[in-house]
Amino acid sequence: MDAAVIEPSEKIEEIEIRLLLEALYVRYHYDFRNYAMASVKRRLRQAREQMGFSTISALQERVLHDEAMLPRLLGYLTVQVSEMFRDPGYFRAIREKVVPHLKTYPSLKIWIAGCSGGEELYSLAILFREEGLEDRTIFYATDINQDALRIAEAGVYDLDRIQHFTENHRMSGGKSSLSDYYTADYGRVSFDKTLRERVVFSDHSLVTDAVFGEMHLISCRNVMIYFDRPLQDRAVGLFRDSLTRKGFLGIGAKESLRFCSHADSFKEFVREEKIYQSTAK
Repeated sequence: MDAAVIEPSEKIEEIEIRLLLEALYVRYHYDFRNYAMASVKRRLRQAREQMGFSTISALQERVLHDEAMLPRLLGYLTVQVSEMFRDPGYFRAIREKVVPHLKTYPSLKIWIAGCSGGEELYSLAILFREEGLEDRTIFYATDINQDALRIAEAGVYDLDRIQHFTENHRMSGGKSSLSDYYTADYGRVSFDKTLRERVVFSDHSLVTDAVFGEMHLISCRNVMIYFDRPLQDRAVGLFRDSLTRKGFLGIGAKESLRFCSHADSFKEFVREEKIYQSTAK
């Protein structure tokens, strides 16, 4: 919409949103200022309505003075929608194309960036167990949302999601039954705690934090789609600097490195599944 025809109330709301994002950064060090504004606006409107505030300013006042409100707001601002073996072709490509390369290393570090509730983490942990790589692998599962990290670490999901998870696992080339990895009780399933014995759960922001290790595979899917272009560039630069020589990067189906300033540091490895290999270093 042309700025000249934006309604006064919309202009005020935009000012309120920018002030709230600045306040979150200054007060709590969570930086959403360079997230795609249309997405942020939609989520904050939903938060304001569902949390019972008449204006974004009223929401800001409460969050600034009541730390207990922060996790609730983060639940709206961070996307926590995932599933196990989401886009099975991606996991099949890792199994069939990437794993043969990873098997040449004596030890492996895998980073799941923006791990949400842990579905992708457990997908990769199961895949690596099935391919005989689990014992030589350390997984790093990171997110900016502490509540999401707690869910990931618990590894407990609603039973009604398991049928879909199971079908995805089968389509990804699974070599066992998904039921081998969980127990069901009272409408919930708990994934085997041995799947997270080699997992490091950590709070990490792609917006503000730095490189923390050399990784052989980074999987960051459906996260950068919510960033603006400069922030996408920052994240991809962080991945480039975090990968070993010839390490792999997997991104979401609707994401691309094509227009990224760091695109020359990667080559397409499995084009249709958005898996890239580092050419840097």
